[in-house]
Amino acid sequence: MAAHSSATAGKGAGKSWARGAFHRGLVALPLVAGLVTAGWLVADREQPAPQTPVATAATAQAGPSVLEVSAPVAAQEPGQGASGGGGKTPLQQWAESLAGPLDIPADALIGYANGELALRFEDPGCHLSWVTLAGVGEAGSDHGRHGDNPMGLSPTAWKKYGAKIPGIDKPALTDPSSASVAAGRALCAGGADLSAGTGWWKSIAAYASKDTELFRQRVLGNAQLYATLSLDPAKANSPAVRATRFALGQLGLPYVWGGNGPDAGAAGFDCSGLTKASYDSAGVALPRTADSQFRSLPPVTGEPQLGDLVFYGSPATRIHHVGLYLGNGLMINAPTEGQAIQIHTYHSRGDDYAGAGRPA
Repeated sequence: MAAHSSATAGKGAGKSWARGAFHRGLVALPLVAGLVTAGWLVADREQPAPQTPVATAATAQAGPSVLEVSAPVAAQEPGQGASGGGGKTPLQQWAESLAGPLDIPADALIGYANGELALRFEDPGCHLSWVTLAGVGEAGSDHGRHGDNPMGLSPTAWKKYGAKIPGIDKPALTDPSSASVAAGRALCAGGADLSAGTGWWKSIAAYASKDTELFRQRVLGNAQLYATLSLDPAKANSPAVRATRFALGQLGLPYVWGGNGPDAGAAGFDCSGLTKASYDSAGVALPRTADSQFRSLPPVTGEPQLGDLVFYGSPATRIHHVGLYLGNGLMINAPTEGQAIQIHTYHSRGDDYAGAGRPA
């Protein structure tokens, strides 16, 4: 069902969805075996189910559809210390150097860093990272760009965790540092250890107020991207990063066989439609199908990197599936009918992973 050989766009009924993932409705399937989460069932609350072509025998193979949960990789450490000659603290300099590459306002970055630094002192066993807080901030409010609750804290959580914050005389829900410390306390509650995948995943789920699966996926995907870019900010404007940002923006849209996305009149994408649209947004043209993309790209030796395409099938006969590599063993994936676009583990024992290609 995920071979995606059609270049036609499966039409979705009604108006086209916005690119951002805000207000997308999903029905989540439960965790499987504690460490693996299955795909979502798509339940668009505003539109009837899209009409999709019936898959033929030639297009009946799906790609990987499990996520072996993991915490985001380590990121660049926040700056610390007294102000330098220019009057700016190392933390301010750190935030200003990353604000552009990460597309996060500097004051929000300072807030996320203060959240990590505060929890290092209050709860060192939690191992909270600023990139996790940044992922929460992106999923909750696009780093304060939407609304006056930058970390999406409930009134109960703010009252419990935000009333007293060392170094801040009057904590405010709208203040990035106050909100980030409160959010960090909420995430670390109950002895959570966010350095391990299971603890991280459960803490993000407990934090979410609605659309739990979509929220967790957005936090994970963006936190992973921020960690990677913090270590190599010069790559921020590369086609690979631009394509990855586009693909992350489609999380939660439905899989549509032959779908080329809302801009083409479809409710969602199939696997190769997603990878093609992602690189189209970055100015790199790709063929339409998974097999033709595989045969048009130079192969990657060793482990794939951010933005590489990962393929499934038989190189000798036919490639039936493709995803976009996010890093840390993860990919952004349009798996098959009945599931949303989401993050999955890209390679597991027994799958038919065929290798990776690098568009740019």
